[in-house]
Amino acid sequence: MEYSQAIHINPVRNLTAQVTVPGSKSYSQRALVAASLAHGQSILRHVLLSEDTARFIEALEALGVNITADGGNVVVEGVNGILSTPQKPLYLGNNGTAMRFLASIACLSRGSVVLTGEDRLCERPIQPLMDYLGQLGVRYRYVSKNGFPPVEIQADGLRGGDLKIKNTESSQYISSLLLAAPYAHAPVSITLEGGIVSRPYIDMTVQVMADFGVAVETAGSECYKIPCNLTYEGQDYAIDGDASSASYFFLAAMLSKGVVRVNNMNPQSRQGDLKLLDLFKAWGGEVLWGDNWIEVRGHDMMTGDWIIDMGDMPDMVPTAAVLAAFRHGVTEFSRVAHLRIKESNRLAALVAELGKMGIAAREEEDRLIVTGGQPRGAAIHTYNDHRIAMSFAVAGLVVPGMTIENPRCVEKSFPSFWEVFGLLGGLPDD
Repeated sequence: MEYSQAIHINPVRNLTAQVTVPGSKSYSQRALVAASLAHGQSILRHVLLSEDTARFIEALEALGVNITADGGNVVVEGVNGILSTPQKPLYLGNNGTAMRFLASIACLSRGSVVLTGEDRLCERPIQPLMDYLGQLGVRYRYVSKNGFPPVEIQADGLRGGDLKIKNTESSQYISSLLLAAPYAHAPVSITLEGGIVSRPYIDMTVQVMADFGVAVETAGSECYKIPCNLTYEGQDYAIDGDASSASYFFLAAMLSKGVVRVNNMNPQSRQGDLKLLDLFKAWGGEVLWGDNWIEVRGHDMMTGDWIIDMGDMPDMVPTAAVLAAFRHGVTEFSRVAHLRIKESNRLAALVAELGKMGIAAREEEDRLIVTGGQPRGAAIHTYNDHRIAMSFAVAGLVVPGMTIENPRCVEKSFPSFWEVFGLLGGLPDD
């Protein structure tokens, strides 16, 4: 199903549906790193194949990793920690995770490695991570603007050492360092201080490392120690379904007071975005689950004022904000400042597009405040941001007149989104 123009969404009555979502982008990218650096071959099952992961795979191949698709699986021939020097800059599109992960991984190569991408990616800061890598002996320079990609790394391995990381704006910096640390020349320890956003993603990284044979020593959730001279071992590895992608279909059930079951979902997955289901239950939804599925049933939503900490699930702020628009009461989402450096400035985007729907919303330094009411249809500008497009598309299932501009931006994380969304019945037949 191809869409290059704006998509008009039709309201749906009596929604009852089953859908299947692709593999988790977060698990896919972490598993690709571990499998690439591993000793031996890995078979990765249910890998998300999207614009983001395609850029990531291309970069890993440029670093000397042999990666092939085989009947829906991805086969990775591990290089045992020995990466090649790429012949040209590694272009990563707008994949912020790849930029941050590869900043550390590329250090295991030798010689010059340049990391670059789209204009928006080059507006997203990388200085904190490069500062940490500098403490581990890495030499680098910013090609254009200090603190931002493109960045050129003079790769010669990681020296190792002790890092203290305080009040970081991105857990990806920590995950990046952890994934490369087993191949450092000396042990690496990382101590976290102050506020850390998206901590479940760090837990996910540690889990994937363990799954590939490298156990991280932890002292609570504040200190991580990685011995040197370790190596990942190739695995036959299944990727959990993507909780972020599933959230839009759970949202559909909540808004329509319908029933939607999402298959290929592990209810025990460590994906922090599954915490959104706790919010849905608190607001009146019903959640059921089986071995490989999760189902949401929508009911009348709770009213009143709520304050919700979104620090552990920042990608769910657009989903939750659209839901809040339909709930009577004021919803304050806290710990959201870092959404300004996502694929778009998501706080500004949400304020603007909710405003088009007649919903009062405002952003403060670290908060998004939404006053729910009776949303109306609008033409939604997506800012080339997949999560803005998918969240607001769901609103069109319950209010007439919703149009989503630049619908192809969903290819970043969920290329089949419109095909799966069509199973809910909200797309025109043509």
